[in-house]
Amino acid sequence: MESFFNDTFHIIGNLIKSFKVSDVLDIVVVSFIIYNLIKLVRETRAEQLVKGILILVVAYVLSWQMNLKMLSSLLSNFFQFSVLAMLMVFQPELRRALEQIGRSRLGKYWSFGGVSKDEETYVKDQKRCIQAVVESAMTLQKTKTGALMVIERQTKLGDIINTGTVVNAVPSVPIIGNIFFNKAPLHDGAMVLRDGMIYAAGCILPLTKSDAVSIDLGTRHRAAIGMSENSDAIIVVVSEETGTVSVAKNGILTRNYTRDTLTAELESELLPEDVETGERRQIIPSLRKGKKNEKK
Repeated sequence: MESFFNDTFHIIGNLIKSFKVSDVLDIVVVSFIIYNLIKLVRETRAEQLVKGILILVVAYVLSWQMNLKMLSSLLSNFFQFSVLAMLMVFQPELRRALEQIGRSRLGKYWSFGGVSKDEETYVKDQKRCIQAVVESAMTLQKTKTGALMVIERQTKLGDIINTGTVVNAVPSVPIIGNIFFNKAPLHDGAMVLRDGMIYAAGCILPLTKSDAVSIDLGTRHRAAIGMSENSDAIIVVVSEETGTVSVAKNGILTRNYTRDTLTAELESELLPEDVETGERRQIIPSLRKGKKNEKK
């Protein structure tokens, strides 16, 4: 027994001596990748697909151990094409992961959209846009007029814009009210705002495929959640049935916004951090108290 412990301590000591800084970095990077992969597939359809793949792997190991030649051969041939199959099956998750990388701080160093506006003009346009969206949402809430307003951020929504009609107008309460008037030709779709302007209306959004969405929510809210799952856009929804104002962001729908809470939410998401005051940052959590945050 004593020799066993001596050999064990000797092996551990050799491992510690051979451990390098690069090994620590390697472990940290791999752990970070695995952690984010788990976050990516968690609570999505991909989670069930991963479970299915793990079951097939276990079945292959057991068939190989038990010398089940036919089953082992079938699973072996399947795994030869598994890389291509995984790229096809996990295409939505892979696309979302790449978009998240592109929206990271590293991705902000590259821009393919030409020269951006100077910060003062950008902030001015965004404040005008926020005010128009908030006032319009409150007005539409009173009349229970359904509305779906998508505010574009880093992820460009050209494919969504192509499904609607380009408007390219300065946002205001009368224009937004006319777009969502139930007799107007563009009311039954989403309005996309880009760079502080109403860029398009009557756009078709992808519906969420999440099973966690409440059955009480209609197509308008499902489209808002689906759009937020596929981009970093902020989507403001006004319910036609109840007049409730909701916001969809990163696949999560938060509801029951007032004029103040909606303004605070949009300002915190759309205005640059360096123009935000510390007081405003502290106010936002208090404004959200009592508001139910739910993925539905």
